[in-house]
Amino acid sequence: MVEKLKACKNCRRIIEGNICPVCKDSELTPHWKGFMIVINPEKSRLAQKLGISAPGKYAIRIGK
Repeated sequence: MVEKLKACKNCRRIIEGNICPVCKDSELTPHWKGFMIVINPEKSRLAQKLGISAPGKYAIRIGK
């Protein structure tokens, strides 16, 4: 069975598990749209605007 990707409601990280490896939060949702891959958060204006400080795959929009 393929597990559905989820986004962390706190930091927007897209993950497969049940706990976010970035912020250690368990508030996850399968309702998200669009994603971006951040390679260098220090040089990315969008990552800075979204408060992203670690490289990875992040949801652009989190659903309710």
